[in-house]
Amino acid sequence: MKILLFIITYKASYRIKKVINEIPFKFFRKFNYKILISDDFSNDNTKKYIQIIKKKHKRVILNFNSKNVGYGANIKKCMSYAYKHKYDYAAMIHGDNQYSPKYLNKMFDKIIKNKCISVTGSRMKIKKNAIKGGMPFYKFLGNIVLTKIFNLFYDTNFTDCHTGYWIYDLKKIKKKWLKQFDNGFLFDLDMRTKLVKEKQQIKEIPIFTRYGSERSSIHLKYALGFFIKTILGKIKS
Repeated sequence: MKILLFIITYKASYRIKKVINEIPFKFFRKFNYKILISDDFSNDNTKKYIQIIKKKHKRVILNFNSKNVGYGANIKKCMSYAYKHKYDYAAMIHGDNQYSPKYLNKMFDKIIKNKCISVTGSRMKIKKNAIKGGMPFYKFLGNIVLTKIFNLFYDTNFTDCHTGYWIYDLKKIKKKWLKQFDNGFLFDLDMRTKLVKEKQQIKEIPIFTRYGSERSSIHLKYALGFFIKTILGKIKS
């Protein structure tokens, strides 16, 4: 079984080292796996830390985008690499260390056991964990409201429609679908919507999340885009 762990980075700096250190390498030794780190043209010291990681880990592959292509486009590059090299599964990890890689073994066990198309890490399955992890209240409330809207329109029961922690079964997800998806922060919504429309199962596992001083932002533009796309996606189906 071939597994690609891909880490998307943008101004991750020293945090990328923490991400690598939390990968459960012992679990992955029984698989044919590689780690692809794809940086989206960071203008800080992220590249330096990534190159240090490369020297220490033989299974690490590097990609440095020559310009900033956006969150979704960076994911597409990683997944295209996985398809090209015939990987069976791909896991997306964020380089800012918000989602701990220590859950990867549980997520892979679940996707293999359940034979589902994807497994995601949910910060909201146990809501108090999100608060303990430092999730700002406006994001906590926004997550609940927008997730409920998605569930209402698509008759689903997800607890966290905004997670960036995914494992994909590449034998079931079609490469041509990627062209339809957003190159920005709504990529994950487009993926979720497509899989739901294809009547595929997305499973969730509860995870802790971590918000530090360098917080990723889900702002009004994202929330509005999520709301509009959710409605339009249902109308067009």
